[in-house]
Amino acid sequence: MNLLAFDTSTEHLSVAVQRADGQRWQRQGPGGAQASAALIPAVQALLAQAGLALGELRAIVFGRGPGSFTGLRTACSVAQGLAFGTARGGGAGVPVLPVDTLLAVAESARQSSGVARVLALLDARMGEVYSAAYAHDAAAGWQALSSITVGPPQALAAPPGADDWVLAGNAFGPEYADRLPPALRGWPRVPALPAAQALLDLAPALLAAGQAVPAEQALPLYIRDKVAQTTAERAAAAR
Repeated sequence: MNLLAFDTSTEHLSVAVQRADGQRWQRQGPGGAQASAALIPAVQALLAQAGLALGELRAIVFGRGPGSFTGLRTACSVAQGLAFGTARGGGAGVPVLPVDTLLAVAESARQSSGVARVLALLDARMGEVYSAAYAHDAAAGWQALSSITVGPPQALAAPPGADDWVLAGNAFGPEYADRLPPALRGWPRVPALPAAQALLDLAPALLAAGQAVPAEQALPLYIRDKVAQTTAERAAAAR
């Protein structure tokens, strides 16, 4: 199917277009504050390469979060704007497909390393990580084994039957890895991001499950509402 996918939830921008014949085009670049300026030109360029118009898309797939507050707002507003732009004569236009970024991390890790049991971690800043556990089955696809949470690395718990699990994501720097619970420190680590390629691969099953929504429901998944630490909290963390 014809699909557009993008993620701006981290410091990396990822955009991809898939045509119904299976061909794909993708672009990577810096995210963060630059994503809002770079995303739409990247989308236009890839659609032109694929020879597709927005109205020919089956869905607009995007990483809804958790992640960077600014990045999530960028993804949602662009998904909404593009989808609304395809509406004609009072029609609904192209639907949007919000995808959890931690699920996309798990799929990216599966693509790169063939893993099937993933504790996905994303840097949540302020000394915390977003986390969720997923298991993949060849017939059923991905199953979430926990809810998405945010908290300090030392609060992470190993999922049941954790012998063949891996840690996947971008929260492996010393400020995080050194604070993991002892039970998790020996787990294999797979660097992974919620890339657009993973979003494309997740999309068919999610669309079949009826998870596409109208443009106005392209909303971010924040998990926490706090954007930054206070001066006192930063000082305490430094001590």
